[in-house]
Amino acid sequence: MDASLGSSELILNPDGSIYHLNLLPEDIATTIITVGDQDRVQEVTKYFDSVEIRKSKREFTTHTGHYSGKRLTVISTGIGTDNIDIVFNELDALANIDFTSRQIKSQKTRLNFIRVGTSGSLQPDIPVDTFLISSAGIGFDNLLHFYEAGQIKNKELEQALTEYLGWGKYNIHPYVVDFDKELGAVFDSNHIRFGITGTNSGFYAPQGRKLRLKPSITDFNEKLAGFSYQGTRITNLEMETAAIYGIAKLHGHRAVSLNAIWANRATGEFSKQGHRTIDRLIQYTLERMAQSQLI
Repeated sequence: MDASLGSSELILNPDGSIYHLNLLPEDIATTIITVGDQDRVQEVTKYFDSVEIRKSKREFTTHTGHYSGKRLTVISTGIGTDNIDIVFNELDALANIDFTSRQIKSQKTRLNFIRVGTSGSLQPDIPVDTFLISSAGIGFDNLLHFYEAGQIKNKELEQALTEYLGWGKYNIHPYVVDFDKELGAVFDSNHIRFGITGTNSGFYAPQGRKLRLKPSITDFNEKLAGFSYQGTRITNLEMETAAIYGIAKLHGHRAVSLNAIWANRATGEFSKQGHRTIDRLIQYTLERMAQSQLI
């Protein structure tokens, strides 16, 4: 029998819930929608037929309920890949670790993760208020470098990008992970585009923005926009997708990231109807899920 996980590894609250998320194993469904903003959770579940679980702790708000006969969970991750590390490891623990024996289950449960979030376009021909599926996530953070993750990376794209950028002198070593094609196909239609998404470690200099501090890379966005791999461009920037793809795939789960384009960095435009656009993406996501046999 495998050794049980220690109390400083698998951290549980006094009520038996997982430490950060404050959830019990029975609180989550096998299909989980992630959003960044905790207020956006209810913007998804307002369309549910019923909601059975409502829990919050810190920036993590979780609702579980039913939509069109399917049991779904919606959870807010907060911003950034550090939060993704917490949320996705704890969600996997809820599904695949026995909290009583503190041992990993021999029979694993495969989860479906669908990110519904906002993003900024790098390409002038991808206007604001567009929907986009991330076919791959490029991590400009360091999260996946802390895991044995070589087997799940797109090494060819990673190498081509590294050689093109030449950013090793800035200690930037991007990793690349593809989406789950089977789950991605659920959301494919003529209403949504595909592209490679850059996941950044911050919002200002790490995305080429300048307020009072000078970025070390002055042509950050232009350099990324000029890259192409097998006919696919880097289309947009956000702050979670690559980590979602990486941690999900390492655990054997499916993941796809759906983006509502709120800003176009190439043209300087920002959406005048951003909240309407994300609401349309939420409805699109739920409708496609309702029609799917995979979910």
